[in-house]
Amino acid sequence: MGCLRLETKGRFRCKWDWSAGPFYNDAEADKGLRTSEDYRFYTASKEFTDFSNKGKDLVLQYTVKNPQNIDCGGGYIKILPAGLDQVNFNGDSKYNIMFGPDICGSSTRRVHVIFSHDGTNHLIKKTINAETDVYTHVYTLIVRPDNTYEVRIDNKEVAKGSLEEDWDMLPPKQILDPNASKPSDWDDRKELPDPEDKKPEGYDDTPRELPDPEAKKPDDWDDDLDGEWEAPMIPNPDFKGEWKPRMIPNPAYKGEWVHPKVDNPAYKPNPNLYAYDSNSFVGFEIWQVKAGTVFDNILITDSVEEAEEAAKQIEETRKGEKVMHDKQEEEKRAKDEAERKAREAAEAANKATEEADDDAAEAVQEQAEADKKDEL
Repeated sequence: MGCLRLETKGRFRCKWDWSAGPFYNDAEADKGLRTSEDYRFYTASKEFTDFSNKGKDLVLQYTVKNPQNIDCGGGYIKILPAGLDQVNFNGDSKYNIMFGPDICGSSTRRVHVIFSHDGTNHLIKKTINAETDVYTHVYTLIVRPDNTYEVRIDNKEVAKGSLEEDWDMLPPKQILDPNASKPSDWDDRKELPDPEDKKPEGYDDTPRELPDPEAKKPDDWDDDLDGEWEAPMIPNPDFKGEWKPRMIPNPAYKGEWVHPKVDNPAYKPNPNLYAYDSNSFVGFEIWQVKAGTVFDNILITDSVEEAEEAAKQIEETRKGEKVMHDKQEEEKRAKDEAERKAREAAEAANKATEEADDDAAEAVQEQAEADKKDEL
């Protein structure tokens, strides 16, 4: 798999390298396709023997590692049908499935699961959280012939359900009855003002504000120039606000009116919602602000068991990465501490030298003044 596209306008260029990243379990075995430059679009694709997943499971699995502490960048993969123009592969290229993590700041940290149906790309309605640490993680999507799906991360289920329910690929089974409307005499007020409750006599006599009793006329206030002095107004603690009658239960309350639904004539079940007649390419088409993501271990199969076994092997990879990363972090902390102490020692030495120079200069000055007195 290689870099197959350059941005024609020259603003972005696609450049991958083959690397395990800054920490790993096995220096050679853990190498993968890595983004290498910040603020770039990346595309890469690989053709395989075309197949249909009709009547069998479709499992898409791969690994993603973000050792750069990614702040904004895509990490998803695509399965594409026959006919892809690999040289001009871009975001407008038709695909069947898009799957994987997308991270940008704190607001976007989700796993995309997008299916193409009837020329439209449909995003899952559920929110699936992506892994955001620096280690390798396995992302698995299972699509089954009964129109169900499952998403796993590191061999653990994080979402599952129905293709029909969790995507809007089909019209809804039912719609609001266009011939129904809320009756004009329907009373949906739970409470209403008590007609027996009357405003107390003199209620409105209490002002909202009153002069501040602690305010004093300034000594330099001139009535002729400044006008008659008035104390500033402050909120009246006795003011009770606008009077409103107490509320009582509405004896005519019928509850909230619910718009009845009817079967949608546009709805037609599709038992083959899961199936794609042509699957010919796998590819990445992503944007990254901060490069360094490593993609590896791509597997497309009809065997869930095969995918599970492959995912298990990555557990050792992640453990080894953590050991090496922890060691690197400890060495970095030790180096930073040593540099801090060296800076402090240098600063102390410079200060001592400056103080010594000041003392020497003062001694010379005192001697010069003494010599001058002797001459006189």
